[in-house]
Amino acid sequence: MDDEYLTVSQINAYINKKLKMDVNLRNIYIRGEISNYKTYPSGHSYFTLKDKNSQISAVMFKGNKRFLKFEPKNGMKVIIKGKIEVYEKNGYYQLYATRITEDGIGELHIAFEQLKKKLEKEGLFDDAHKKEIPKYPKKIGVVTAQTGAAIRDIITTIKRRYPKCEILVFSTLVQGDMAAPQIVRQIRHAQEFDIDTLIVGRGGGSIEDLWPFNEEIVAREIYNCRIPVISAVGHEIDFTISDFVADLRAATPTAAAERAVPQLSEVTFKISQLNKRLNKTIETKIQHNKVKLENISQKQIFKNPESIYEIKEMNLDHLINKLAFASKNIISENKNKLFKLENSIVLKNPKEITKPKRDAYLRNIEKLEILNPLLTLKRGYTIAKTGDKVISSAKDVKTGDKLDIEFDDGTINTQVI
Repeated sequence: MDDEYLTVSQINAYINKKLKMDVNLRNIYIRGEISNYKTYPSGHSYFTLKDKNSQISAVMFKGNKRFLKFEPKNGMKVIIKGKIEVYEKNGYYQLYATRITEDGIGELHIAFEQLKKKLEKEGLFDDAHKKEIPKYPKKIGVVTAQTGAAIRDIITTIKRRYPKCEILVFSTLVQGDMAAPQIVRQIRHAQEFDIDTLIVGRGGGSIEDLWPFNEEIVAREIYNCRIPVISAVGHEIDFTISDFVADLRAATPTAAAERAVPQLSEVTFKISQLNKRLNKTIETKIQHNKVKLENISQKQIFKNPESIYEIKEMNLDHLINKLAFASKNIISENKNKLFKLENSIVLKNPKEITKPKRDAYLRNIEKLEILNPLLTLKRGYTIAKTGDKVISSAKDVKTGDKLDIEFDDGTINTQVI
């Protein structure tokens, strides 16, 4: 009886086997909108694909994801190629995606727009970072395929327009998965040479053919190149990422060569015109200087150069006369002063000058003698003192005060009683 019952694992395995045998479910295309998109550390991505009325669980394994050129986002309307199988462990069926493209837009176009927005946000397209293309290069490098129309057009155009310029070709793949790394290596290699301008590109083709020039590693290498870069991918309407980061974009390899070098005949003509202008300027300058020289030569100073010194000699004579006159006046004044000094009373009778002062001195002495207190003492008078103070009135002393009585010939000490 137990043989009639199946286990859960058996039934899930049976259903899964049936689904795998359905050819329609082994290679299916489904249109829908992505939601709940999440990538795990394993590299696998899980999400839900839904429309207005229903939904289905989906997974894209890491092995298939590496072929995607863009990163799916929630809300993105997509077309998915894959298969329907049962996940036996949980018992529900899901879509196993092998390829994802945006509905109505190719995956390469999505990848292009995503990378463009990323690099533009970083500032790699800003004009401030663009280097000027040299006008008269001596040496040009070309990173492209060694064979094909592109390199022939570039070489032919440069040699026709400006044969003086040397061309160095750095051969590389320009199509396929290995092209982008080779392009990067050759751009780096080119910087080891003394190159004025670097042309990077190829001839025309589909977006898949041109895709190496939309790779991020190529874009960043062009941006970081110290040599001015001209992007020369052969497409006139659409742009590649390389066009945006390059210092100059040309629509075709031929156009790039034309932008890289001048037309020799135009340069020759310009040099000829400059030579004529230079000669004309020199002639005008010479004529101007001739007129200026003629005007100078007619000046009086050149006709009679002695006139410069005649005026100065006349001024010198005038100064000499003034000096002689001033000297005579000084000598005369000093003679008069000397005469007055020699005849003054000071020198003839100096005593006459001191007599008035001597008489005044003697009169002052007499006055002092009269006022001298010592002479008073000699006449019999005395001076009473208490200490250093002279007593001029009896009121100035009191009983008990000690007095010094000075006479002409001595002093007596006494006390008031």
